[in-house]
Amino acid sequence: MARIAGIDLPRNKRIDIALTYIYGIGKTRASEMLAALDIDPATKSDDLSEKDVAGIRNYIDQNMTVEGDLRREINMNIRRLMDIASYRGLRHRKGLPLRGQHTHNNSRTRKGPRRVVVGRRK
Repeated sequence: MARIAGIDLPRNKRIDIALTYIYGIGKTRASEMLAALDIDPATKSDDLSEKDVAGIRNYIDQNMTVEGDLRREINMNIRRLMDIASYRGLRHRKGLPLRGQHTHNNSRTRKGPRRVVVGRRK
């Protein structure tokens, strides 16, 4: 089992799919990486040689931001938006959608489950 960027790649999967288990690497970046390293995407993750695994590790270290560093960078960007009180930062702070979506009927994912409002009795 190959361990890359602190993640154990799943056994018996194609390497182009297995690399997507690393946060920050999707199908496109995995395909570009394998093309640059001249590794066949159909190779199973168990069948990789140590040389191939070392090449993938070096490529990721030199060319990509992944896992903890990427998560930290994204959180810092969000925190910066909240600190300068930009529109997007305020939407982050309130837990509402950021990109112009309507919130009257939808956006349950961001707003959470409905809260019952108890009305006044007459």
